[in-house]
Amino acid sequence: MFELMLLMLERLGLIVMLAFIATRLRFFRNMVFSTSLTSKHKLTAVLFFGIFGIIGTYSGVTFQSESLIFQRITFGIPEDAAIANFRVIGIVLAGLFGGYKVGLGAGLIAGVHRIMLGGFTAFSCGIATIIAGVIAAHYRSRNPQAISQPMHIFLLGALAETVQMGLIALLASPTTAAISLVQTIGIPMIIANGIGCALFLLIIQSVTKEEQKAGALQAQKSLRIAEQTLAHFKHGLTNKSAGEVCQILYKELNACAVAMTNKHTILAHMGVAADHHKANMAIQTKLTTEVMEQKQMIIAGDNEIHCKESNCPLGAAVIAPLIIRTEVVGTLKFYYHSKKEITELETELLSGLTNLLSSQLELAEADRAYQLAKEAEVNALQAQISPHFLFNTLNTAISLIRIDPMKARTMLHSLSQFLRQNVSATTMKLHPLSEELNHIKAYLSIEEVRFEDRLTVIYNIDEHVLKVAIPPLTLQPLVENAMKHGFKNKRSDCRICISVREEQDSVLLSVEDNGEGFDPIKLSKAGNEPLATTTGTGIGLYNSNKRLQLKFGRSASLIFSSNRNEGTTVRFYIPKQTRKDNQQDES
Repeated sequence: MFELMLLMLERLGLIVMLAFIATRLRFFRNMVFSTSLTSKHKLTAVLFFGIFGIIGTYSGVTFQSESLIFQRITFGIPEDAAIANFRVIGIVLAGLFGGYKVGLGAGLIAGVHRIMLGGFTAFSCGIATIIAGVIAAHYRSRNPQAISQPMHIFLLGALAETVQMGLIALLASPTTAAISLVQTIGIPMIIANGIGCALFLLIIQSVTKEEQKAGALQAQKSLRIAEQTLAHFKHGLTNKSAGEVCQILYKELNACAVAMTNKHTILAHMGVAADHHKANMAIQTKLTTEVMEQKQMIIAGDNEIHCKESNCPLGAAVIAPLIIRTEVVGTLKFYYHSKKEITELETELLSGLTNLLSSQLELAEADRAYQLAKEAEVNALQAQISPHFLFNTLNTAISLIRIDPMKARTMLHSLSQFLRQNVSATTMKLHPLSEELNHIKAYLSIEEVRFEDRLTVIYNIDEHVLKVAIPPLTLQPLVENAMKHGFKNKRSDCRICISVREEQDSVLLSVEDNGEGFDPIKLSKAGNEPLATTTGTGIGLYNSNKRLQLKFGRSASLIFSSNRNEGTTVRFYIPKQTRKDNQQDES
């Protein structure tokens, strides 16, 4: 028995080696790691494990007349002989990984083969082989975590072999020879097959860890590439952005060259063959056009690339479409010296990177669309601001023409300046604070004529912040609101104070009046929604607040403080940044 144990363990090394080789094969990995086996996978698994069971039979040791003989491949076993073998290992694993159909199928193949070999234990061993596949499948159905528990698999393999020993003792004839055989080979076969099943499982687990490690490395590489490329597509798919992204991909990947195109031309090419694959050249291959038409990735060999340069070193390529929403905007190309370099793992990585870059382009376009919509909203808001006082001004000028023509002339001149600035301001995003104040002064000079001696205007201006950038027509609605609503019922001593001063990294602007103040109920809504009155829509303050928020964020919102019959102060903060600085930031 001890000698047989040593021989079994020695032969087990062959089975383990074959198991290790099997796990290197792609079809085996797909079969083992697939969450749901297709009919094709199941058929492959049945054939593989069935043949593995047959190999387990041939790798065993023949036992005849109480003597041990090394097994040679044969097509028959003497009637008084039996085989101590490893057939159960393949069948148990078939049931574990493939379920009832695979376990039963593999068991039938290996079992029928064993019956055909002959020997007085042929029938009992064949039946036991089929039962082993069913037992393993049943155990897996009751314990789904079994394939991650080597000790359980050891016991399962030992159980399957124990069942085989029991069937030999019950069914084999002569019974005395069968019982003697079981007593001799039972324990060695139970232990050896249990160990074999556990070792096979451990090998599969090591492959699983390799797959997981490779996947983790690919995911890490994808995230690193995503982080590096994210900023470059901010302005869309251009020669510059394509060149920067191709350089990153060429550095990170194993490709010998990386290229990017739009619909018509090559935008960038980095790596081998850059001497004749140049930026701004027209797309030269039908393959690239096919990718854009089919919207699918294509893997091509040298005879499919059709480069015009006869000595081109590019022997294979993976070409994938760059898609924004449903429209193809270009292609991403990965070149290799040979098609053999393009592994399945590499293909999955390249497909994922293409989808990632397409998403980045889509986000960049969405961001640009948002910015355009935001600018359009700002321009629309600016265009809505303040022709409220126009008719009053014209009526006042008409009445002054006969009474005081010079004053009417001055008033109309100020009006023309005000309107000219009002119109030109709608075409600008920002202008210097000095221009905003000139606009206010033109407006207030008109109001001073209308108010005659009732209005006093005070300017507290910090001169060295006059170059700070501000959205056009921001202060004028605040001043207009004070003139129109604050002084509506005030007959004398109307004062308005406009202040501009530096506060650390910001500039504080405020408009203060001594008018009748806000209704306390409306004060909390001021700037956050239009406040309709009997004399207007109340949209001026709302538009000013919205434009400041769109440009500088919530921190630039209008701040109101007011006391009934004492006046109102409206103030806000803007960054201490010039128009030139802002343009540089936006670029």
